[in-house]
Amino acid sequence: MSMQLILGNFALILFVLMVITGVIWCLDVFVLAKQRRARADKALAEFDARNAKLAADGIKIDNANRAALEAGILRQPTWVEYSGSFFPVIALVFFLRSFLFEPFKIPSSSMVPTLLVGDLILVNKFDYGIRLPVLNKKIIEVGNPQRGDVMVFKYPKDMSQDYIKRVIGVPGDKITYDNKRLTVNGKPVEYEAMDDYLDDERPVYHKQYLEKLANAPHRILNMDGARPINLGSVEEFPHHENCTYSYDKFTCIVPEGNYFMMGDNRDNSADSRYWGFVPDKNIVGKAVFVWMNFSDLKRIGGIH
Repeated sequence: MSMQLILGNFALILFVLMVITGVIWCLDVFVLAKQRRARADKALAEFDARNAKLAADGIKIDNANRAALEAGILRQPTWVEYSGSFFPVIALVFFLRSFLFEPFKIPSSSMVPTLLVGDLILVNKFDYGIRLPVLNKKIIEVGNPQRGDVMVFKYPKDMSQDYIKRVIGVPGDKITYDNKRLTVNGKPVEYEAMDDYLDDERPVYHKQYLEKLANAPHRILNMDGARPINLGSVEEFPHHENCTYSYDKFTCIVPEGNYFMMGDNRDNSADSRYWGFVPDKNIVGKAVFVWMNFSDLKRIGGIH
């Protein structure tokens, strides 16, 4: 496993920290604490014996030293104390982000206008099945991605990177993208023209449409003059034989256990058109909520 993959996999780092702090916590509870208690009991017995002898000789005894002696022996070493304090916090965070919700930050404009650069989102980790942390192996079936879902997944070309795109095709679907319009299984997707969209990064307007895909209508952008696909950017990928390309359109049949993904910013998105299908094993979860964008505090709400 490469160092880049390890550093890029926060779940793995969190898991290792949880194991280390958990082992130290268990070691203290079941071994070290008992050893400290035994040492304290022995020291207190010796302390009491000395004091009894001194009292017999008529010397007044200050029992405050007894409590200080006991507390000093029972005090946890710093490394044990910190591990015990961090373990429940790390374990809780690991459980929440592994099985319930995981936060992500949008780094690029490929999903504009649905998601903007800097959006902080929550990803549902259980809608697509319960998976083992780190290994990402599904152990309990719950549901599967549906057309129109916004999904986070491991980039097939580099598993250390998380990508976010929209599910366009599910296993068995025939996807055609012709003149910047989708056809799914021979049925053209309906489009409704909307007001032009002003680019947040530069003073340029883009054509904006409401794409009525399945039961998840959503906005998309198209750039004037841009081709539906740049053939020079198409890479070799598994099941490449399932796709046919031309300058004006392409058609792909989604293989079993895979999904076809596209960004909503259609002419500014590196997606399944170029690097291929997303295997089920790469799925991270379903993007469901924008909870903050420090550049635009109004960016709070559900993802559609």
